Amino acid sequence: MTVTTSAAQPPVTLLVVDDHTLFRRGLIALLSLDGGLQVVGEAGDAAQALRLAPQLRPQVILLDNHLPGVMGVDAIRGLREVSPTSRVLMLTVSEDAQDLATALRNGAQGYLLKTIDGELLAEAIRRAARGEPVVSPELMGKLVAAFQSQGAPAPAMAAPAADVPEPAAATAEGSFSPLSPREEEVLREIARGLSNKEIARTLDIAETTVKIHVQHILRKLGLSSRVQAAVYASDRQRAE
Repeated sequence: MTVTTSAAQPPVTLLVVDDHTLFRRGLIALLSLDGGLQVVGEAGDAAQALRLAPQLRPQVILLDNHLPGVMGVDAIRGLREVSPTSRVLMLTVSEDAQDLATALRNGAQGYLLKTIDGELLAEAIRRAARGEPVVSPELMGKLVAAFQSQGAPAPAMAAPAADVPEPAAATAEGSFSPLSPREEEVLREIARGLSNKEIARTLDIAETTVKIHVQHILRKLGLSSRVQAAVYASDRQRAE
């Protein structure tokens, strides 16, 4: 992780919850290298986190799933009740589709694997603090499968927005897309889990332009979040 010496905005405050002391302390040391992040507390289980959260009011609660006593996914609702302004971001080794679906259904802002790169984790935390949903790209397919296994449509399969016109023509493969070629490129990068800044750098366009494209993508597809857009892209790739 690149050491950050200053930050234009106040740092994002964090409560780190993990029962493995060595990992927790190492994670805190890693995050402390980023001047845009500030760890204000740590806990070894859900009960301790529930006591600390209302006192500390962290912007983001970084929560492991495999905790002694109450599992992380089962603690999410309680944490949101005692500290309503905090965003809960799962950081776990569990790639189980049901854990992922349960976490998001219980109100987690995102779900990340512990294999994530340090700089990507820092950026994901900042995105979660801004209210953006974040999910490890490699879990998008499992997210779709989890909803399908429950007999419900994946969140990306929402009905089209009423003001989106039907496309005029189909592609050679018989399918169609209301998105422009550039919007398709942006959607593919969203599915990879990239932030607006990273997409702008990858496609060599302005970050404000990326934001506009994302707004158009969500409106045209009748979606309400980047997670839904990523799931939509993943589901479409699986169907092709």
